[in-house]
Amino acid sequence: MSQRLVYFNGNFVPESEARVSIFDSALMYGDMAFEMTRTYNHRPHRLRFHLERLYGALRLLEIDCGLTIDEMEQATLQTLEKNIPTESDGMDWQIMHDVSRGPLGLYETVFPEGVQPTVSINCWPLITHMGTFAPKYDSGVELMIPAQQTIPAHLLDLKAKTRSRMHYRMAELQAARSGGKWPVMLDPDGFLSEGPGWNVFLIKDGVVSTPEARNILKGVSRGTVLDLCKDLGIELREANLGRYEALMADEIFCTSTSYGLVHAVTFEGQQVGDGKPGPVFQRLTSAWKEHVGLDFVAQAHDYALRLPDWLASQKA
Repeated sequence: MSQRLVYFNGNFVPESEARVSIFDSALMYGDMAFEMTRTYNHRPHRLRFHLERLYGALRLLEIDCGLTIDEMEQATLQTLEKNIPTESDGMDWQIMHDVSRGPLGLYETVFPEGVQPTVSINCWPLITHMGTFAPKYDSGVELMIPAQQTIPAHLLDLKAKTRSRMHYRMAELQAARSGGKWPVMLDPDGFLSEGPGWNVFLIKDGVVSTPEARNILKGVSRGTVLDLCKDLGIELREANLGRYEALMADEIFCTSTSYGLVHAVTFEGQQVGDGKPGPVFQRLTSAWKEHVGLDFVAQAHDYALRLPDWLASQKA
């Protein structure tokens, strides 16, 4: 199979040759906006939503990437099209956009062609993500509250998805020391905000609740759940939610672009409901599968079986 290609500053280059300068503002400051989209049956899920959020972040960061959103969308589809033939037909993809201000002007003498923004789009087979994640669809995840809080919006608006995410990493490290649990950060007022790269939902008496969009990244998958609840006639509210509401919940689940949604089996060491996927969660999961036209849970389990051979083939 041919080598994967990356869109890099207007050109398509082999993945192994895609390089960002050590003088890039992304490395110097974490000054980079990014997005991660996944495909279902090779179709990017809500790509336009992801790109609109990307361009919102670029506006906030005051970065002109040199491409209109329509041009970025076309470049994205071209990148995906070039990479699909490198894998079997059943392979879905992660699509990653990374856009920085480019190398700092202080080092412009290193770049005779001039300093410009860094724009890259890469595609990665989802088998590594979902093959390792597959067991969690059955076992669920254990949630805990780490010492690390989220960044309040008055310091940095988290609606912009940037690479400045050290608070995410600290929360993950703290949770890892607690036996591999998943961290749900609190905001400065003591309310639930989000996990590192995922949103959280509580269900009580059939009503779905999720933290209001003050100190969180408004996930595209979060938006999918909001839309599905509306379609299914499930009551949903955005509210300030704390430990108490989480401990009293009948069901808890998390959402993210890569895995869609997964149920929580414990919160702060206490069992959630009967510890199994609840009825509302199951309705939403079924609706999600219908929405994307794919049983992504079965796909993940298939990837888990294929992963060892796939990894071996990449090293050959």
